Amino acid sequence: MSDFQLYLIEGFRHISDLGAYDHILFITALCAIYQFSDWKKILILVTAFTLGHSLTLALATLKIIAFSTEVIEFLIPITIVVTCLFNFFSPVNNRTAKPQPMAFRYLTAAIFGLIHGLGFSNFLRSMLGKEENIVVPLLAFNLGLEIGQLAIVLIILLLSGIITNFLHVKQREWNLIISGMVLGISITLIQKTWIF
Repeated sequence: MSDFQLYLIEGFRHISDLGAYDHILFITALCAIYQFSDWKKILILVTAFTLGHSLTLALATLKIIAFSTEVIEFLIPITIVVTCLFNFFSPVNNRTAKPQPMAFRYLTAAIFGLIHGLGFSNFLRSMLGKEENIVVPLLAFNLGLEIGQLAIVLIILLLSGIITNFLHVKQREWNLIISGMVLGISITLIQKTWIF
């Protein structure tokens, strides 16, 4: 197995690892209010998140920026909670709410991606050790993250489609249920990583 394949697989494993489920929770919250018919919005939203986390993953791995691991581990569940709160006030969930500008959601996804990228970099730097050429591992690991992320998005959309189309749960109710569950889990993560 080549180094590229190794880091590709590790990137996929890292984002899909049920033991490190914070990133899965974020992707779930990010996509909770959408259906397959919203694929263009989802594509832009996930791309914004990707651009954010790719930037900080690269900068932190190359040791251009430094950060406190404890602060990042605390901020990651905060991003999930905020995303869930956005979902609660989305027009799908709240009939009196004004539509949120999609540009706002794209911007917050990119900003939250910056935080998640710093979290990804901890794992990648521990894998790299003293390896000198990190460009190929960085690219492969990031590609593995993206493949895993797209798989998670697909699973969420399939589950949402089954729940709303075949079990006839209203989209509004499903969004409240899934966002509420993710919110509850994220609050326990905040308690575990509390730094103050």
